[in-house]
Amino acid sequence: MRYLLYAFYASLFVILIIFAMANRGLVEISIIPGEFSFFGLNFSITLPVYLIFFSGIVLGVVIGFLGEWVRESKYRSEVSQKNRKLREAQRELRKLKGEKYKGQDEVLELLDDTA
Repeated sequence: MRYLLYAFYASLFVILIIFAMANRGLVEISIIPGEFSFFGLNFSITLPVYLIFFSGIVLGVVIGFLGEWVRESKYRSEVSQKNRKLREAQRELRKLKGEKYKGQDEVLELLDDTA
């Protein structure tokens, strides 16, 4: 199964390289259209098409990741609270077991711990 995944990644890499080689043309990207440029301030940059395409993919993945991270934050906090309560209960259980066998034989305590 791992080799199929490697083959998929390799083929995807080759396809993306071919796409980049086929789209090497330069495109000018500007924030404001030239007709609406105020005071002659028109920021524009010239980039290859494939770079714009790949940047869009990366930006989409990052925005999606951040959106999921924010959406799942309530679940992470809930799990954190439950883990804290579980640790407190385990600590109290150890304390009560220690009090139960106080002054008795240690073998009984060891047998109870394994059960």
